[in-house]
Amino acid sequence: MNALLRFGGILFCWMVGLTVYAQQKPYYTQYILNNFILNPAVGGIENYGDLKMSYRNQWTGINGAPVTMYLSYHTPLKGKLDAERTNPTSFGRGGDNVRGKSYWEEYRSGSRHSGVGGIIINDRTGYINRFGLYGTYSYHIPLNDRTTVSAGFQAGFTNVSLDRAKIEWGTLDPNDPAIGYDNGELSRFRPELGAGIWLYSADYFLGASVLNIVPGKAQFVRNNAYGTYMVPHFFLQGGYRFQLSDDVMALPSVAAQWINPQPIQVHANLKMQYRDLFWVGGSYRMTDDLGGFAAMAGFNISQTFNLGYAYDMATNSRLRTFTRNTHELILGFLLNNRYEDTCPRNIW
Repeated sequence: MNALLRFGGILFCWMVGLTVYAQQKPYYTQYILNNFILNPAVGGIENYGDLKMSYRNQWTGINGAPVTMYLSYHTPLKGKLDAERTNPTSFGRGGDNVRGKSYWEEYRSGSRHSGVGGIIINDRTGYINRFGLYGTYSYHIPLNDRTTVSAGFQAGFTNVSLDRAKIEWGTLDPNDPAIGYDNGELSRFRPELGAGIWLYSADYFLGASVLNIVPGKAQFVRNNAYGTYMVPHFFLQGGYRFQLSDDVMALPSVAAQWINPQPIQVHANLKMQYRDLFWVGGSYRMTDDLGGFAAMAGFNISQTFNLGYAYDMATNSRLRTFTRNTHELILGFLLNNRYEDTCPRNIW
């Protein structure tokens, strides 16, 4: 137990040191289920309002390990998004599998339209908490019968707070010049901007985005050299759809993330989907310190909601010794689903 506590303290100090240099966005194993959380251009991409809630408990068993929760929502504003349908009763072609091979062969781009959305995120690591609130706007333009491009913007704020009363100093000097001498909670607000672009069709998607465009520093003590530096976060994503049979699709995808001065982190995913009912998948995160494998599974339940779960296993030997790995849960709701979709058409 003492070894565990010592390791937890060492690991936490490492994470705090990393935070002081560059604000880290939370990790999301199942970002492929909600690309909107990383790219505002995805907003309004479907025929319905997409509401998602997520809970991530990272590195269970380590005291003060990250816990992340978010709530996101985006919806189209107007336009006939699905060119195949003229009214709510025109869904499907008959038969049991309404999303079979013929559906994707006859896929057509929708009309020009706008999308709006919002994101609320709370990410706590030990005595440091980050709360973010953002609004988004996007615009989707069809390039041809099967391909559409969209651009989006995000604006909001991040509040970084530190509860000094929860710090266990031990034999260290509690008069830390970076956080002053107040025993209460310290907090600082910072404005935040983001932008992205998204190219999509029936067979593939490509996206690029940057969050926290304007760098800055949140200081807990005025006129002090110490503080939390906030730097831009860059993301690239791409994926392709393979129709293995009329009932089964393979959806491989890859994502890269870069935050200066850290090395590029690469995520590889494979999702196998049966009709529009359920899916299983796996991912591998390639990075020096936080690499690992993940197993994922999910269900689309009627035209109302969907559920996804991921279990992460760290490959770092020190983490594997002391942690019971990571759990992530996503619950999604399809609001104003007038075409009674049971599965996303443009996001995977």
